[in-house]
Amino acid sequence: MRVAITSKGNNLDSLLDERFGRCSWFVVYDTDSGSTEFIPNPHKDAEEGAGPAAVELIASRKVEKIISGEFGLKIKHLLDSLKIQMIVVKRQDQTIKALIDILQH
Repeated sequence: MRVAITSKGNNLDSLLDERFGRCSWFVVYDTDSGSTEFIPNPHKDAEEGAGPAAVELIASRKVEKIISGEFGLKIKHLLDSLKIQMIVVKRQDQTIKALIDILQH
């Protein structure tokens, strides 16, 4: 299964980014192969439409779950329609590595 995680940086020690559409990076982790891909978010500074554009980018990577601190109302409906599960993590001090470790168990 492929899982996207919003990240403030491009390495495993980076912290979870609480913003979905305006996060700095997306980390796509494959639970089957253990591979990790860091994708810069080209829409983070968009004046509008950052969330839907981010959904399109992530959906193109065939993810089944997205982990972030929060999702906008429009995004929830869009992700539901694509059958992509949202996981909200309230602790903003989580590193990408810690979240991946949780996914491995």
